[in-house]
Amino acid sequence: MVKRMSKTARREAIEGFIFIMPWALGYLLFRLGPLLASLYLSVTNYDGSSTPQYVGLDNYQYLFAQDPRFVDSLRSTFQFVAGFLPLSLVIGLAIAVLMNQKVRGIMMFRGLYYLPSVTTGVAVALLWSFVFNKQFGILNAILDFFGIEKVGWLVDEDWVMVSFVLMALWGVGGTMIVYLAGLQAIPTELGESATIDGANSAQRFFYITLPMLTPTIFFNLVTGLIGAFQVFENAYIMTGGGPNYHTYFFGLNIYFTAFRTLQFGYASTIAWILFVIIASLTIFVMTTSRRWVYYASEK
Repeated sequence: MVKRMSKTARREAIEGFIFIMPWALGYLLFRLGPLLASLYLSVTNYDGSSTPQYVGLDNYQYLFAQDPRFVDSLRSTFQFVAGFLPLSLVIGLAIAVLMNQKVRGIMMFRGLYYLPSVTTGVAVALLWSFVFNKQFGILNAILDFFGIEKVGWLVDEDWVMVSFVLMALWGVGGTMIVYLAGLQAIPTELGESATIDGANSAQRFFYITLPMLTPTIFFNLVTGLIGAFQVFENAYIMTGGGPNYHTYFFGLNIYFTAFRTLQFGYASTIAWILFVIIASLTIFVMTTSRRWVYYASEK
C-alpha cells in the first residue's frame, strides 16, 4: 500500500521544486541544451545560417585523416598541459607550506599570493604582453641589464610555450589556497607524535603531511587537468595561435573554425574530441587514484 504524502510534506516538496526551478531551467537552456545541440551539429555541415546538412562521420574522418591544424592543436595543448600541470601542483604545494607557517603578517602574504588568480583572463594577457615584449618588456630589460641577449618570448618558437607556462603559473594562488585548506585540516597531533618519536621536518612532511594531503592533491590534479586543456584567452589575445601554430590550442582551433571560417558543425566535432580527451584522462586519473590517494576515514 502506497503511503500518501501529508499536506505539509506536499507543500515542502512543491516549494523545493520552485526554488530549484531557476537552476534547472538555466541548466537545460544553457548547459544541457547546447551540449546536445553540439553533438548533433558535429555530424552535420552547418555554417550558422542555413539548414544543417547531415554528413555522418565525415567530419571525424577528415579531422583524423586530413586536417593538419588538428595535429597542431593537439601538440601545442599537450605541450602546455605537460609543462604547466606538474609545475602548478609542486609550486602550489610549496607556497602553501610556506603560507601555513605561524608568522606575523601571514594573512597579508596569503592574500597577495591568491590575488593574481582572481584577475580576469584578458587583463592578465594584456599585462603579460608588456612583460614579454621583445623591445621594451620587463624581462628583456632585466636580461639586457645583465648583458644577456634579448629573447623573443612570444615570437620565438623555442620560447613561446615557456612563456605561456610561466604566465599560467602566475595564477597558481588558486591551487595554493586549496592546498592550504588541506594542510590546516591535518590533525596537529600526528606531527607532534612523530616529533616525539624523533622524526625531523622532512620525515614529517613525506610520511605524514604528504599522505594526508593526497585527497587535496587529487582534487587539484583533476581540476588543473580540466582547466589546462581549455586554455584560450591568452593565446587568442597574445599570439593568435602563432608563431607557426605553436600556440594553436584546442580552444583557439574551435573558435577560429566556428567564427572565422563559419564551420560550426566541424567546430563541434573538434569540441567533442576535446571532451573525449579530457573525460578519458580524468577517468584514468580517478581510476589510478585508488593506489595513491589516502582517505583518513577509510580503514
